[in-house]
Amino acid sequence: MSIRTSLKKVLPPISITEQEALDAGDVWIESSIYQGKPDFQSLRQIPTGQLSADEQAFLDGPVKTLLGMIDDFDLMNDNHIPQHILDFLGKEKFFSMIIPKKFGGLEFSPYANSTIVATIAAKSSALAVTVMVPNSLGPGELLMHYGTESQQNYWLPRLAVGQDIPCFALTSPEAGSDAGAIPDAAIVTKGEYNGEEVIGLRVTWDKRYITLAPIATVLGLAFKVFDPDQLLGDELELGITCALLPKSHPGVQLGNRHDPMGATFYNGTTRGTDVFIPMDFIIGGQKNIGKGWQMLVSCLGAGRGISLPAMGVASAQSAFKSTAEYAFVREQFGLPIGRFEGIQEKLADIAGKTFLLESMRVLTTEGLGIGLKPSVVTAIAKYHMTELGRDVCNSAMDVQAGKAIQKGPQNTLANGYQVMPIAITVEGANILTRNLMIFGQGAMRCHPFLKEMVDLIHSDENGADAKFNKVLGKTVSFSVKNAFRSLVNSYIPTLRNKQSAFKEVRPYEKRVNAMAAKLAPLADLSLLVLGGDLKKAELLSARLGDVISYVYAGMAAIRFYEQRVDDRQQALPFFKYAMEWSLGQADKAIAEFVANFPNAPTRVLMRVLSNTYTGATSKISDDLIRELSEAALQDSSIKRQLTHLVVTFPGDGNDINEQAFKAKHAALPLLSKVQKALRKMPVIPFVSFENAVNTLLDRGDLTAEEATILHSYNEKRMLAVRVDEFTFDMELIDVNPADSDEHANAA
Repeated sequence: MSIRTSLKKVLPPISITEQEALDAGDVWIESSIYQGKPDFQSLRQIPTGQLSADEQAFLDGPVKTLLGMIDDFDLMNDNHIPQHILDFLGKEKFFSMIIPKKFGGLEFSPYANSTIVATIAAKSSALAVTVMVPNSLGPGELLMHYGTESQQNYWLPRLAVGQDIPCFALTSPEAGSDAGAIPDAAIVTKGEYNGEEVIGLRVTWDKRYITLAPIATVLGLAFKVFDPDQLLGDELELGITCALLPKSHPGVQLGNRHDPMGATFYNGTTRGTDVFIPMDFIIGGQKNIGKGWQMLVSCLGAGRGISLPAMGVASAQSAFKSTAEYAFVREQFGLPIGRFEGIQEKLADIAGKTFLLESMRVLTTEGLGIGLKPSVVTAIAKYHMTELGRDVCNSAMDVQAGKAIQKGPQNTLANGYQVMPIAITVEGANILTRNLMIFGQGAMRCHPFLKEMVDLIHSDENGADAKFNKVLGKTVSFSVKNAFRSLVNSYIPTLRNKQSAFKEVRPYEKRVNAMAAKLAPLADLSLLVLGGDLKKAELLSARLGDVISYVYAGMAAIRFYEQRVDDRQQALPFFKYAMEWSLGQADKAIAEFVANFPNAPTRVLMRVLSNTYTGATSKISDDLIRELSEAALQDSSIKRQLTHLVVTFPGDGNDINEQAFKAKHAALPLLSKVQKALRKMPVIPFVSFENAVNTLLDRGDLTAEEATILHSYNEKRMLAVRVDEFTFDMELIDVNPADSDEHANAA
């Protein structure tokens, strides 16, 4: 018995849905990471993502107008998105960013799509979700790639201008993560449509968690097709199929809502029982029966890398901006709270992770922008960017404390914190994405020979043994080279590769190369020893996926620092923290993987190959934490770069914080003068800062102009540290009631 046939008896078969998922999407720079040789040359040659003139005009025009129409506090406390806002979204083509111009769409780049969604998300998560869904996986994208010409010509122009609102229904009560097990079924039969008897499908479905379903006018639907009467051939089960059903079609039920964490976007159910649809409703027509799963997984890769990662970045940028400004303005014990080391630890983490998030957002959308659909990279982006967004938001809540938990129009954190679990959950729950998808799909797609080997193992063709033996030889050679590369990189740091033109980047590039070099033999040995059981060893495979992910994040940070920052000196502590954190997490994942590998002899070999003998891993130094936290408090170009998604409007919470932040920076020399004067002759009783300034003015320690500047700063400071107040019956109290009374009297 040959090696191949022996393995065929041992390895579990791969289902059709698993095979289609593994085959979906493209392979990109993650392949070089998996193979132990990160391709920095290709990384640096990727075209830079930039907004076109039309995209910038859209951001400066319709997007800014939309943001000015939104009161997110009111929206989160209402039951509906105001109709005039929905009408504006349709009129200005917010639902058509991915639709080609020939169908009336905007045809924006993935980078622009991400930037627009993130900019909206920084103001309102509910509106961002409403905009992102039609521009992600759904009827629009499926029609563009698979629709018939007549379907495209009819539906895409209507979707482009919001004449029709789409939703797509896949998840059912019985099938969530295991989408291939959907029970929703269609029977091939004959029925009447438009007064004629035609062959069609009688469909029964029950779906939930469907975003936009309550307001949708056209329903994208996934179901399994069966042909018991063999009207289409001799097969009974024809597979998962996707169709488009108008809401007006008899039997279609849309309208019931869920309440997703109190966020006012439309999410709900759709049902139908024995609903007859003609073959023309199938996306792509009758020939696409059974191709639905392939269509879905092929298209999912792009959308997964844009929308939800954009929300994670928006949350982080909003949190970074408000927390840095608050930590500088808010004082306790005579010092800005941002000077206390406990706060510095949180603030540095917020700043460094925000740098990392923006780096990953840019790189991922740049990859999508060159026409790729890298399924592994977009899974990395979806999981890690939403989780990092959650980490940053949690740290910001810790720093802002009492101010952060009091809801109201001035609170810039609460709504984002409230809806963050939504991004963690949808388009594949994060636990599933981390534990099954990143390494599982990455191993099959990124290994140069594994997929071919698996295909040959399950092959019944003549000559499969000879072909398998040839590929096996290549695999052994590949693994041996990986082992030697890991040994060299683990024990001889001077031989690690580096290409960067920047001396501060080269040590990190060398560490990234060493980390990937360690990953490759660990993956090879895991597949050799555990084989098909590695699929079930989720704790182990997740850690290997983490190494791939953090190396990718590090490469993104290197590219962003080298090519996009305005001032590298200001950005250096942000970059260093992002790199130290990413490499530290990868180091931790390798240590835990090796320590928990179940085969003792293999575990010893792994320790030798990767120089991993203890659980000790690299840590971020206190000096770097102090350096970055201090940098985060500055009014710098890198801070503006890392908060560019947050658009302020006069009087909103972000504007109030920013005005106080800038006023304090402008007043710093005068504040120092006040402190010196008070040390020389204290004001007793102090009463208030305002009283102290007036006393110093009377004593001649301050000029009238200086006192005016300080009073102006103090007013802005007091407004920034206040929280919204309500009457006993929870009616909002105006920030400036006196001004409101004056306006009322004037009217």
